[in-house]
Amino acid sequence: MYSYMKSKIQTYKQENEERGRFLIKCPDQPGIVSAVSEFLFKYDANIVESDQYTMDPEGGEFFMRIEFDCPDLQEKAGKMEDEFQPIAEEFKMDWKLMYVSQLKNMAIFVSKEPHCLLELLWEYQNGDLMANIALVISNHESCRETVEAHGIPFYYIPANKDIRREVEEKQKQLLKEYNVDLIVLARYMQILTDDFVRDFKNQIINIHHSFLPAFIGAKPYERAYQRGVKMIGATSHYVTSDLDEGPIIEQDIGRVNHRDNEKDLKKIGQAIERSVLARAVKWHLGDRIIVHKNKTIVF
Repeated sequence: MYSYMKSKIQTYKQENEERGRFLIKCPDQPGIVSAVSEFLFKYDANIVESDQYTMDPEGGEFFMRIEFDCPDLQEKAGKMEDEFQPIAEEFKMDWKLMYVSQLKNMAIFVSKEPHCLLELLWEYQNGDLMANIALVISNHESCRETVEAHGIPFYYIPANKDIRREVEEKQKQLLKEYNVDLIVLARYMQILTDDFVRDFKNQIINIHHSFLPAFIGAKPYERAYQRGVKMIGATSHYVTSDLDEGPIIEQDIGRVNHRDNEKDLKKIGQAIERSVLARAVKWHLGDRIIVHKNKTIVF
């Protein structure tokens, strides 16, 4: 399986050597699209996908994602970034230029429940989640065999609130060693410190097992059952210092009724969790998300 995935990743990288993506956020004004398009035309680039959105057209914010093919992109990359800077300064842009062949390095944090981890591994195995899953970190040993069967390093680091900072230092060392770009909390049942979250701003995606802002915090299925809800859901969001209140990326729901007990709600909810987290992670890896204040624009 490991060699199979390496082959698929290598093929993907070769097929996308000439593909790049711009993510742009700036104050709205005339000429932005024209300036970016003319810049790409100068480099013989062909725009294959373009999305834009203006938040409050009168004096609001402008957001754009452009995907393009450009001959000899790797050789031109440095010059393109340097020559785009004056355009970015003119329009006061917050911008990124990503290269599709340079896959992001991803770390997955998990505790006991494996369903979200398994979904990500299935997507990865199928070639539908294009990233380097660099490592999996867990405060339990239960997922080791599954992870290592995919050729992915597994690190067991026991954790609790009394040794939280010590644990996070070990985690940070590993994340630095593997040059991690994205951390996915696949039902990792530990609260991260403010320092850890600040070090990885908009780089940590969590799955919460409720339709936020309903049932923030622990035991949402139990509270949903006690409340007698008719719909339950899941929410994937970027992690901030405020518990379960970071920018929401994706949500979904499922119907329940009076016949469903707590175990039924949990079973239904876990299926929703898996798909919601997988979509959010794939959108991040595909450079489809722009964070604005405590919201996301998802192209």
